[in-house]
Amino acid sequence: MRRLLLTLVLLGTGLAHAGELPETDWLELMPKSDQKALEAMPEIDHNSPEATGTFTEKGGMKQSKGLPAVMYSTKTVASMNDKNIRLGGYPVPLETDAKGHSTLFFLVPYPGACIHVPPPPPNQLVLVRYPKGLKLNDIYTPLWVTGTLKIEKVSNDLADAAYALDAAKVRVVKESDL
Repeated sequence: MRRLLLTLVLLGTGLAHAGELPETDWLELMPKSDQKALEAMPEIDHNSPEATGTFTEKGGMKQSKGLPAVMYSTKTVASMNDKNIRLGGYPVPLETDAKGHSTLFFLVPYPGACIHVPPPPPNQLVLVRYPKGLKLNDIYTPLWVTGTLKIEKVSNDLADAAYALDAAKVRVVKESDL
């Protein structure tokens, strides 16, 4: 869990480009009580008994029931609803258009989430709607997503999310951004 918090902190160190919104830190999406619970949680790795979950038909991973309650938390931060934000993270593609561009995807705070065990808590997953679409060659490519965040519970075969974002702009993070 320390690795998750470190990744969240590192993602939060990017500087805004001229004209861009300041970056929203993933921890801003999580109530303080959940942040404290995560910090107190024991380390979980892929071989931990509590890390095993249920694989879905599409090869996704739903949360197991043996994890601490914070790992299932859908608690949100009310002040984030309808807020224009810029959030950095990694894509988990869900739907593509006829050109093969991702139009619907989860944005997650660390690479490989929803593929590895366990997935992040729902309040650390954001469903991104981007009708314009983005060609994704690699789920390990970090993205900046800008748009309007909404508190919206979403259940999908891969995972559950507590937020959705109608994206106005999605772009790949470049080294010059860091």
